[in-house]
This record gives sequence, structure tokens and C-alpha cells, in this order.
Amino acid sequence: MKTSNKPVWKALAVAILVILPVLPAQSSDGKAGSDISVVGRWSVQVDKIDPGDVNIEPAFRIAIYENLLDELAKSKHFKRVFRSNDRQADGVADVLILKTTVQSYTPGSETRRAVTTVSGATKLNVRTQLCKRDGQVVLERVVNGNVRFFGGNLRATHNLAHNVAETIKQSTLPEPAPSVAELED
Repeated sequence: MKTSNKPVWKALAVAILVILPVLPAQSSDGKAGSDISVVGRWSVQVDKIDPGDVNIEPAFRIAIYENLLDELAKSKHFKRVFRSNDRQADGVADVLILKTTVQSYTPGSETRRAVTTVSGATKLNVRTQLCKRDGQVVLERVVNGNVRFFGGNLRATHNLAHNVAETIKQSTLPEPAPSVAELED
């Protein structure tokens, strides 16, 4: 008799979505609440993943979101990395908002990948936008993530997040507007 894991995934996804908004923001060094000097002058707030018109499991959306937070913090490109709806981000002047929309998703098969190297790949394609608070888009890219040979299906979300962070790191972002304190100096 075959049992389904779908109710377990749904319960896990709901539990994570309830807990996420109360977790503290991460600085670039991965430590909650610490403000250390880093290369970039911007901070980033990661919005929840928009599934668009794609039928993608909640576990994949959550995994993309969590991996984006981790990879952006590891990149040390931003002063701080905030979660969606983090109230601490409201008081920060130089915040870019990362919006991610899933454009395509091909569920793969770990079993098929193990048996053959030509089928079973999990593929993700997303459109990412870095926007200022007023909605002005400062960077827009289409990024892919996949797992072709070995690894679990969720590994594609890690690869995608890594590719998004690398794309942002290699891009030139505009300088933030000078703050009132900087203008007075």
C-alpha cells in the first residue's frame, strides 16, 4: 500500500510560513541583528516567492525563499538581508526589495537521475527584480536553477538561489541616494 506525503509537506509549509515573519533579519555575516561594514551600501528585503501561473509545490517556494536569504547573506554584497514584512526594514533608508516570480518549473525524478543521466532533471526558471521602495526597478534578470545528475529535487532551489546571488553580485547597482546626515557633512 502506497502512502502520500502531500499532507505532511502542506503542514510543514504552513508551519514555516507562520514562523518566518517573526524570525530576525540576518546581516551579511549570517548573524541576526549584527551591523558590520560590508562592501555594498544597500540592504535587501526578500519578498515571498510569487508562483505566477506555474503550479509549484509550496515546499519549493519556501525552499527558494529560504535559500535566497542564505545565499544573499553569504554573498556579503548587502549590509543586511531582511525577510518579507520585517518591521526592522522600515527604518532602513537604503533597502532594495527582491521580487522573484516563477516562470517555469519542471519537476524531476531523483530515481530517473540515478538510473540515467539524460532524464529526470528538476528545472526552475524565475524572473528576479531588485526594486527601490518607490517601485523603480534597478535590476531585472531571468535566472535558472536545476539539478541534473545527483541530488534531491530541492537541490534545484539551492542552485537557483546561488545563481540569483551571483547574478546580483556581478551586476552594477546604482549608488543609494545620500542620507540627510551625509548631506550635512
